[in-house]
Amino acid sequence: MNSIIKDEFGPEYVINIYDPKLKMEGFLVIDNTVLGPGKGGIRMSANVTAEEVFRLARTMTFKNAVAGLPFGGAKAGIVWPGGSPELKKEFIQSFARAIKYLIPRKYIAGPDVNTGEKEMQWFVEATGNWRSATGKPAGLCIQVFRKHKGYHEEKCGLPHEFGSTGFGVAKSAEVAASLAGINIKGARVGIHGFGNVGSFAYKFLREMGSKIILLADSTAVVLEKDGFDDKKIQKIINSKKTLKDYPFGKKLSAEEFWAVPTEILIPASVTNVINASNKNKIKTKMIVEAGNIPMSEEIEKELFKKGILIIPDFIANAGGVISSYAEYRGYNPKKMFDTIEKKIIENVKRVLKQSIKDKKNPRDVGMDLAIKKLRLKNIK
Repeated sequence: MNSIIKDEFGPEYVINIYDPKLKMEGFLVIDNTVLGPGKGGIRMSANVTAEEVFRLARTMTFKNAVAGLPFGGAKAGIVWPGGSPELKKEFIQSFARAIKYLIPRKYIAGPDVNTGEKEMQWFVEATGNWRSATGKPAGLCIQVFRKHKGYHEEKCGLPHEFGSTGFGVAKSAEVAASLAGINIKGARVGIHGFGNVGSFAYKFLREMGSKIILLADSTAVVLEKDGFDDKKIQKIINSKKTLKDYPFGKKLSAEEFWAVPTEILIPASVTNVINASNKNKIKTKMIVEAGNIPMSEEIEKELFKKGILIIPDFIANAGGVISSYAEYRGYNPKKMFDTIEKKIIENVKRVLKQSIKDKKNPRDVGMDLAIKKLRLKNIK
């Protein structure tokens, strides 16, 4: 627990959960609830720790504050060694029942690594509360009676499988590129990580006219200097295949990915994917942090000093939590995407204009804005 920082913002709760029957171990960190109930997804991985969950919960505290959402920051993690869907459901539901007493007053769950709409449905079934998680299947609905209006209204899930986070990442890149003097049309883009976020970032950036020349997942790194074949890529996404199945392009090593020149680089994979071993190889004008904590703050500062514009994770990938807010409010998919677009444009412009004016790292600008909001709310 030594790396869990205790300060004026939190954490309010650090909870270890263990189910001796299942041998399920999990963690819930509710960092700060000044602005509202703690909001953050549940990740399932073999090596997740309380310290990692804390770092992610703190990021959510600032992400929600900057995005102007009525949520605090939280995150959950379940140690998942792998297994059948039936066992996974047991793990999720055991975890849900253990933290039910905090839901939804202090914590609202959502998807993250190895969890999606199906897992959120399992979570909601275990708590018995439709509002206990967001990112639920679109077909999972409730009827709400509006007494003052005299009619029933249906609220349904808005799964992250709609692409809300990837859409927000693409919008962040578009706004940042315009402020940095980069034409998004024809801009060479590399995306590291090709799951839900990376694949939707690809889709929306292609619609904007960007040239995606570099893609990587856990199975392959592929370089296509003239841009990827969209039909082939879509076929891979639809059939849930991996980049090793892409028939064209030049296959590179994992290390070579970082040395390919681009205008926009999007880390959309794991924590600390940019590190001491590859930071000096990077040749790009702008990094849009689609994944959470893709590099340490020290490395981020180094790259910023080298002239690389960096859109920090809690700004760039806020589309997911804005989608969660939209679901919480009962919005339909169109209104959800409209809300993400509006908030992302506002947030990126506000942070980057201040960053350019003060010649200050965008993360520091965003953090200052978040801290001011949290402290002001604390005073009230």
